[in-house]
Amino acid sequence: MKRLVLVGGPMGVGKSAVCKQLIRKLQPGVYLDGDWCWSMSPFTVTDETRAMVMDNICALLSRFLACPELNNVVFGWVLHQQETIDAILARLPLEGVEVCSVSLLASPKVLRDRVVRDIARGGRDGEAISHSMAYLPLYEKLDTWKIHTDHCTPGQAAAQILRLLEQGEGEG
Repeated sequence: MKRLVLVGGPMGVGKSAVCKQLIRKLQPGVYLDGDWCWSMSPFTVTDETRAMVMDNICALLSRFLACPELNNVVFGWVLHQQETIDAILARLPLEGVEVCSVSLLASPKVLRDRVVRDIARGGRDGEAISHSMAYLPLYEKLDTWKIHTDHCTPGQAAAQILRLLEQGEGEG
């Protein structure tokens, strides 16, 4: 059976690090970072670019799910709205695919500290703090499993996701 694992969370919570750990355990598989579908310069948010990004994400995920060589597809992105999750899933060929949606969370202090470190390393701009903090409470409303990352490494968070998958509880 194929598996699609959606990993959401605010900027700086550790999605990329967790997804990289997770895909090492979910082989054969592939990891897609949603930001790769929006890596343009200059970064421009318009109705047209939003539509293009959703098209890119859905096209890639569909192709990965259709590939007989892959059993697991891990997708990480700032999935802070249920409508976005639902819109992506509605466009994918999900027959015979187990879907698992996870939100990574952190306390405001820990999240702020992580984003500040990312900014210091040149990985984010100064606006990332306000965006991350504004999005954080939105994740509690989503139909996803919640994993709090304050006191765990990316490997430990990935192990928590693996345990949830082994329990076979499906989506959220």
